[in-house]
Amino acid sequence: MSGTLIHATCVAIEGRGLLLSGPSGSGKSDLALRLIDRGARLVSDDYTRLEARGDVLMACPAPRIEGRIEVRGIGIEEVEPAGETPVALLLQLDETPERLPDVEAHMMTIEGIAIPALPFAPFEHSAPIKAEAALRRYGIDLTR
Repeated sequence: MSGTLIHATCVAIEGRGLLLSGPSGSGKSDLALRLIDRGARLVSDDYTRLEARGDVLMACPAPRIEGRIEVRGIGIEEVEPAGETPVALLLQLDETPERLPDVEAHMMTIEGIAIPALPFAPFEHSAPIKAEAALRRYGIDLTR
């Protein structure tokens, strides 16, 4: 298996991958659960393998944890997995966002492919709505 394994959760929203990165306890699974409740699908929880395919960065589930998500205080739950998904945006949960950020997201290069990345506060009540808005505004258009 090629690619890079990173400490991140990934959900698919309308066919676009949203990576949620941060250390343990930063809110990756919590935000993913709230996004899944709004219609997102789980690609991978806690660890995601990223692989360059042409000019697209693909998020792939780690085989042993595909279709499983940690529900802190409850245990591991089974969910319908989305499978491999092209990454459109990375939210950095261990960084504090600015109140009114610059118009552009900064770019992060993974596997030789640049993707937009934003600092993000995952525990706010509106975090799932903000995550979807960030994907619409800053996420890569994968239909090109």
